[in-house]
Amino acid sequence: MSDKSIVIDAIINGEKYRAKEQDPRKNPVHPDEVVGYAPLNTKKDTIKAIDVAHEAFTSWRQSSIDNRVERMKKAIQTIKDRTPEIAELLSREHGKPLYDSEGEIGVSLAWMEFACDNVKEVLENNVEEHDNGGKTIIARDAIGVISAISPWNYPIALSTIKMAPALLTGNTMVLKPSPLAPLAVSKVAEIIADEFPPGVLNLVHGDADVGVELTSNPKVAKIAFTGGTETAKDIMKSASEAIKLMTLELGGNDAAIVLDDFDVEDERAMRRMVISNFLTAGQICMIAKRIYVDRKIYDKFVDKYIEAANKWIRVGDPFDDNVTIGSVNNKKQVEIVQDLIDDSKSKGAEVIKLGKVLDPDLYDEGYFMQPTVVLGADYHDPIVEEEQFGPTVPILPFDGDEHALELANDSIYGLTSSVWGKEEHAIKVAKHIQAGTTMINTAAVQGLDVRFPFGGVKQSGVGREYGKEGLLAYTETHVINLPNDLDLPYIPE
Repeated sequence: MSDKSIVIDAIINGEKYRAKEQDPRKNPVHPDEVVGYAPLNTKKDTIKAIDVAHEAFTSWRQSSIDNRVERMKKAIQTIKDRTPEIAELLSREHGKPLYDSEGEIGVSLAWMEFACDNVKEVLENNVEEHDNGGKTIIARDAIGVISAISPWNYPIALSTIKMAPALLTGNTMVLKPSPLAPLAVSKVAEIIADEFPPGVLNLVHGDADVGVELTSNPKVAKIAFTGGTETAKDIMKSASEAIKLMTLELGGNDAAIVLDDFDVEDERAMRRMVISNFLTAGQICMIAKRIYVDRKIYDKFVDKYIEAANKWIRVGDPFDDNVTIGSVNNKKQVEIVQDLIDDSKSKGAEVIKLGKVLDPDLYDEGYFMQPTVVLGADYHDPIVEEEQFGPTVPILPFDGDEHALELANDSIYGLTSSVWGKEEHAIKVAKHIQAGTTMINTAAVQGLDVRFPFGGVKQSGVGREYGKEGLLAYTETHVINLPNDLDLPYIPE
């Protein structure tokens, strides 16, 4: 264990629990360096965490909204105070630049504050209907124990997106982070858990047996999962015996459509496009992963795109202020992306490297990939049809808006999308895209607004997170009827 390495514990019933086995998390920039150790919890540990969450729900659901909000605001302040420490840890275990880690924490805090500010209205805005037949009240009740399973690419944001609404609406939770980025999010979960009664928020880590228990245990009322579509299919099967509620935010192969009236001379817009492809080394579910450009401006767009990319992309040490892109998170992801690039090359596509590598020796040491653009790929090549989840993007021409829509919608996914061009024209095209979110002249986190719902269509997910819908997603509708005349005339005495 190095001087800087840390040990993360599980949290069960408000107590830290040190597992017998520990899983090392190495630094993807320096793969020989162990950043920290996360516990390998067992099925038995997971059952215990679910049991205490189930017990805590009985009293927690009856707590006042003001009490819940006060506790969450204390946690928010502590996270703010400890942001430098948490961001540094996130960059070391993840590989992304420090500014990116700080940005992720900022998005998380913005959402948590929005949830605090709006949960009272959401829960207390009961609908009451009065007529001659009597009175009906439609209320929103807490659900029960929530199993939350979060991914490695934005571990803090995609855990707080679940923790904040679940706890504020009166539920209890067992959270399982990804083993590929478990450390910083565990620090955040610990801060939150410390402000809430024992058993309200529990934290476990582990392998498949832990995940299976979290998705199949009959005491779990809802599953909140962010990750791959194939894993989600397994989760749905695992949960089917108990018929659980679910919020699933899954894969995406987000299309960017560049219309013929897009101004390719607009340097700021072109920079936004580049960032929408390569922020966090392309490892974001809502990144723009395939670019379709009207053939009328295709050649000029490609020239200006490469120019903008070469200005913005600087690959290197996450703690170097000059760096805009760090490493890929893990070796397996590097191999997946490289296989897609090699396949494109083998079929005759042109692959162009973008930007600069600032430290070649460091680059060779870590899981780095220099961003690339792929030109001349076929519309049905794997690099176009599959989610790359890494720093490469294909650019392809289209002929007219209908063709662009046909290409964009020809996917099993529908998470986000973007349209680039004059506003009126772009909105007209956007209305025909099959996606949960479509952004105009921006994409990815640059266009994210936590005030509004986020989620996918088709195989990109079920349900919505963020916005007031993201709070309502952790409640059940409860109808209370008070009829005036209980003796109904058409039923015989």
